[in-house]
Amino acid sequence: MANLNELELQNLRHLIGGHDTVATKLDTYAQQCTDPQIKSMLQNHANSARQTKQQLMTFLG
Repeated sequence: MANLNELELQNLRHLIGGHDTVATKLDTYAQQCTDPQIKSMLQNHANSARQTKQQLMTFLG
């Protein structure tokens, strides 16, 4: 892993936080949704955001 400078680290943290926020919001929208197709789409996108967050977090280690 390459060493990150301060700006890269801040940007990475911002991206991680953004994906976390998106996943949480999409989960909330899916819980409130009554259309099964839209509910499934929202859940899939929430899971994708969580996976991307996890991938980004590997750069912190």
